Amino acid sequence: MSEGKKTIFHTLEENVTYMNHLLPVKESFDIIQRDIIIGEKKSTFYFIDGFTKDETMQKIMSGFFMLKKDDMPSTATGFSKMALPYVEVDVIADFDLIVKNILSGVTCLFIDGYEACLAIDCRTYPARGVEEPDKDKSLRGSRDGFVETIVFNTALMRRRIRDPHLIMKMFEVGRVSRTDVALCYMSDKVDTGLLENLEERIHSLDLESLRMNQQSLADALFKRKWFNPFPKFKFTERPDTAAACLMEGKVVLLVDNSPSAMILPTSILDVIEEANDYYFPTLTNVYLKITRALITFATVFFTPVFLLFMQNEEWLPKVFQFVALKDTVNIPLIFQLLILELSIDGLRLAAMNTPSMLSTPLSVIAGIVMGEFAVKSGWFNSEVMLYMSFVAVSNYTQPNFELGYALKFMRLLLLVLTACFNWIGFLIGTLIVISSLVFNKTLSGRNYLNVKLN
Repeated sequence: MSEGKKTIFHTLEENVTYMNHLLPVKESFDIIQRDIIIGEKKSTFYFIDGFTKDETMQKIMSGFFMLKKDDMPSTATGFSKMALPYVEVDVIADFDLIVKNILSGVTCLFIDGYEACLAIDCRTYPARGVEEPDKDKSLRGSRDGFVETIVFNTALMRRRIRDPHLIMKMFEVGRVSRTDVALCYMSDKVDTGLLENLEERIHSLDLESLRMNQQSLADALFKRKWFNPFPKFKFTERPDTAAACLMEGKVVLLVDNSPSAMILPTSILDVIEEANDYYFPTLTNVYLKITRALITFATVFFTPVFLLFMQNEEWLPKVFQFVALKDTVNIPLIFQLLILELSIDGLRLAAMNTPSMLSTPLSVIAGIVMGEFAVKSGWFNSEVMLYMSFVAVSNYTQPNFELGYALKFMRLLLLVLTACFNWIGFLIGTLIVISSLVFNKTLSGRNYLNVKLN
């Protein structure tokens, strides 16, 4: 908006005419223009219906109505200091900034004769309670979680870290959406190189809008390669986890309208970490991390190793002969595994789109009935159903949804290569999995193994 850089006029009529040209006051019902008289001077409020605290504005306006002509200061700055009984007040003389504030929910007041606008930040956003997130629950610890309002989220972290070294910088991203993005870090612990790189990237973003909020920002900050599905960022909906990461020297990114935080830098151990790891004793914490890492490893290699041994049963030690297929194989083993991979995702999608009161019983019924009759009808072997059940349940041992699907894609690749090329395919697939981790460069310039990449 080239005209938005124009400075404010001296008379109220010119300011109102220009503001009505910039804002669709008559077309949009929620953009309100309120004309009043303050100290015998014509004045006009602009605000967004639904963003303003009515009780606060009533108290402020009742004070305005008591002002007389002799009580009116000669400048907007003087008025803000002597006649405006409110905490968050700013004096603005640039139309572009005024429009941005109004559309963000700030109430702006124009008074005839003042060559500046009074921005009264008495906004309130529609927000839900800060209840614990469903995905990232903790057995012990706090029961609050991030919400869609960025100011609430910064307050939840500030409440936990009462230290002047905690810095929260606000950026504006998107020419149209003008989305607020908060960059949070501990100035005495953060990696300055990472911080400078991140600030430079945010400043250089040239986007129309953050359509999908946090995900759009993540994609814009770091262009991922389509063939490497492993996530570049760690996400959390828990303020205690974000605060703990800040104390470790990490950087936290918050995006308005998004109830989660992005954490940098990231390694594979950071991604599979969960809130409970911070609340248990060291021995228990280490045990849980090792267990989760082993299960995560097993989700990738369990079924491909089973397929490899079934294709080469002579390799199977006698002590493990019991894992071999006992029933007749009506459908090739590789197709059984691939069909079940798709079926598990189908059940998951069905559960997500089923009303919450019905999702659990329907999922149980679908799993038991379909599994039982699938084996009896000859479609699948019981051993295959057992091993795929383990893989399906194991995906939920780590909290990162994106990592779960990255592991799934690696498992599918291993299955296909093993079925096509036997042990050579399995070896090639294993090398691809390792390479995907080693060469998965993140925003910090390091990979998942925390090794510096050139």
